[in-house]
Amino acid sequence: MKRYFIILAVLLTGCTKQLTQTNPNQQTAQTFWKTATDAVDGVNSVYGSLMLDGSYMRFTHVVLNTRGDDATSNSPWDQIYNCGKFALNVDGFAASAPFTAYYQGVFRANQVIESVPPIVMDTALKNRVLGQAYFLRGLYYFHLADIYQNVPMPLTIAQSSSDYYARQVSQDTVWMQVISDFTKAATLLPVSYADVTGLDANQFGRATKGAALAYLGKTLLFTKQYAAAAAQFQAVINLGVYSLVPNYHDNFTEQDENNPESIFEVQFSRSVGGTTQGWGPGDPQSNWAKYEARAITFGPRNFAYCDVQPTKALYYEFLQEPTAANQVDPRLYATMFYNTPTMKVYGQSFQATFGVADSEVFCRKYENDGFVASEFVWQFASGINSRLMRYADVLLMYAECLNEEGNTAQAYPYIQQVRARVGLADLATVKPNLTQAQMRDQIAHERFLEFGLEGKRFDDIRRWGWLQDPTKLAWLQARDPEFKTYTTGREYMPIPLAEIEANPGVIQNKGW
Repeated sequence: MKRYFIILAVLLTGCTKQLTQTNPNQQTAQTFWKTATDAVDGVNSVYGSLMLDGSYMRFTHVVLNTRGDDATSNSPWDQIYNCGKFALNVDGFAASAPFTAYYQGVFRANQVIESVPPIVMDTALKNRVLGQAYFLRGLYYFHLADIYQNVPMPLTIAQSSSDYYARQVSQDTVWMQVISDFTKAATLLPVSYADVTGLDANQFGRATKGAALAYLGKTLLFTKQYAAAAAQFQAVINLGVYSLVPNYHDNFTEQDENNPESIFEVQFSRSVGGTTQGWGPGDPQSNWAKYEARAITFGPRNFAYCDVQPTKALYYEFLQEPTAANQVDPRLYATMFYNTPTMKVYGQSFQATFGVADSEVFCRKYENDGFVASEFVWQFASGINSRLMRYADVLLMYAECLNEEGNTAQAYPYIQQVRARVGLADLATVKPNLTQAQMRDQIAHERFLEFGLEGKRFDDIRRWGWLQDPTKLAWLQARDPEFKTYTTGREYMPIPLAEIEANPGVIQNKGW
């Protein structure tokens, strides 16, 4: 598999003393950006980077999940096995694949942002196109800052050789740009596409005002600007278009996609596009499928590759609090396959398949259980959308901001909305008058169960400072032995070696 890095997109134009000829059958930047259709097609390509192997097709899930204490790996592939053990090699696929995918998205977003404004077209449609480009650029830079820390930040298309090597900037500088991009996007995007006219009317999956506000709030939360973050989350709530779906498991199947709880999700499909697996990272071909490969990568042993599994820590934490009806938290059943007499795995008895004494647990979220005999039937061809931002996350992030601002009592109702969906007792009744510190721990517990295996836990661990707290780190190591190999600096992924070798303006992260 070829590897491309940020530098490649511009190096292709960096040769000198060449005969320049124009292929009349191939579009160029000079001939393409002319019409409203070009503008929409251009922004559509920016979404395409969400579907690469390094992005949400597969490896972003690996990177975001395995490093938390809710997931572990015994994969035979070292690029997955070592990811959660903070032991990657700097020139490996795990380090390079997400980096490449995100910068491809940035490059495409920059083209839209530069090239669409001069096009003569409907102003409202133009604003929506630009809003989506700002949102997606913000999302890609959010991942780059969150995963790689200090990174190059090109915001324009290279015009000369002096622009080829974008210098590394601080994480704080990238966060500022992310905040700017999401802020612009929120002013340009509609609440939904149901009431717009034009080429994008009634289309699901496009970025909305709610998505931009939610991610703006998340970025402000990650940078500890709690009051400002709370205002954005309150704005999402006030839109009045989002709600929790009654069945928690509906958030992770192909049958209830783009539901009222989903604020932004990556659109995968088994029926759109071609049938050739589009591993990337090069330009997509017309025969590329729109599949995702998380299901077969994370799925249970005998039914998938089982490269990633839930931890027993996640399993046992689900058992800490039964529902008000004294039943097991239903999110456990939706999150993982585990040993119980009634558990079915792809239609087969868990105990008959794995044995009555087996204590293993396996991923169930985002699996096609109940719709196919095993993931091997479809191979790397699942059509389940990745829900990147759910309304439940907005509610719990809002509650966290309220608590951090000293309004602990006001946080209870927003936490309870998430608990009530799965039948848990009123938190204000079972744990009244929590202190701010106690509420922090409670929110951490609520987030662990609500978002287990959704790639949010390690971000939470890092931003809460647990890795620098000896007591918290020891607690993490006791419940997830992979944390025993953590060393200072490895809370961020390594900058790919090829990027460092190609770009003199980039140095490696500390600890690598």
